Amino acid sequence: MKATLILANGAVFRGDAIGAMGDRVCEMVFNTSMTGYQEILTDPSYAGQGVVMSYPLMGNYGVNHEDNESVRPWAEALVVRHLSPVGSNFRCEGSLGDYLREHDIVGIQGVDTRALTKLLRSQGTMNGMITCVEHFHVREVMDKLAAYRVSGTVERVTRQEPQVYAPTTGSLDWRVALMDYGVKQNMIECLRKRGCEVTVFPAHTPAEEILRGELVGRSYVPYDGVMLSNGPGDPADNVDIIKEVRALYESTIPLFAVCLGHQLLALATGAKTHKMVFGHRGGNHPVKDLEAGRCFITSQNHGYVVDGASVDPAVAQVSHVNVNDNTVEGLKYKRPNCFTVQFHPEASPGPEDTEYLFNRFIASMGGDR
Repeated sequence: MKATLILANGAVFRGDAIGAMGDRVCEMVFNTSMTGYQEILTDPSYAGQGVVMSYPLMGNYGVNHEDNESVRPWAEALVVRHLSPVGSNFRCEGSLGDYLREHDIVGIQGVDTRALTKLLRSQGTMNGMITCVEHFHVREVMDKLAAYRVSGTVERVTRQEPQVYAPTTGSLDWRVALMDYGVKQNMIECLRKRGCEVTVFPAHTPAEEILRGELVGRSYVPYDGVMLSNGPGDPADNVDIIKEVRALYESTIPLFAVCLGHQLLALATGAKTHKMVFGHRGGNHPVKDLEAGRCFITSQNHGYVVDGASVDPAVAQVSHVNVNDNTVEGLKYKRPNCFTVQFHPEASPGPEDTEYLFNRFIASMGGDR
């Protein structure tokens, strides 16, 4: 069946339908990763968005149950140059095409994704609609695209009840409270394998509840640290959450924040954020750790960024910068045991390059790893 992608600027791309049939309106973004399509689809940070994969071949190694980053996919749509009909890998449990259909994700293949990526890079991310209808009214489509906005996504992706994950090391060394704004599973695993019992809380949990600690028997045991997770959408929309983050910041508990969490803490301490033209999405973004004087290749997925000029030097200093465009990639706060990064240290574009940040978090809680 044929499918059509219509963008808000009037550009039209035609191809073949893959995945679920029907119409889907979403914000179209591009990702430059060569692999990891399953992790991308199940990353809650893509809620409300359709993903254009710039690399031409997707689905060649299939899908499996182990690589999901959350309980379900969150991306609205997938655009590829070519979808492999079969997956060739010893871990393969099914095809990407079947996976898209199973989870009601619309898609299109046969599109010149290089031209589409260049368009989104030059003109910025924009709303788009994928439709399997052969004849459609352009004016009606344009009205839908103009009206669409990615909003309320943190409420959509966060869990509804706290959930406790035991450490995988066999010994409980640290208790960590993790705020779920759209957390990826591997972020939890990176803590568990370092001896942390991780209690994952819904996004709107009051700071007072976190600072009270974990109920063990008849008494409360304080958490050793708090982690603020990644997540989707405009960070400035989360007004109530920002107030709770401020309360966590004003305590003495060690804090480590990633991606959306990094942005929320910046907003909570008086800095500003703004939307980027096309964002950073992919597994090949160079970031320099200014203190270490080293450059790391990182995995990233964000459309908003902290405005470096708005960061009060009495509150924090920039610790990491993007080598490509010099945007802020990390902040080290003057307040003890508090640091944040924009990129994803739990992801592995290379040999676990930036997992040292989890070790730094453990050290801030009094550990030696």
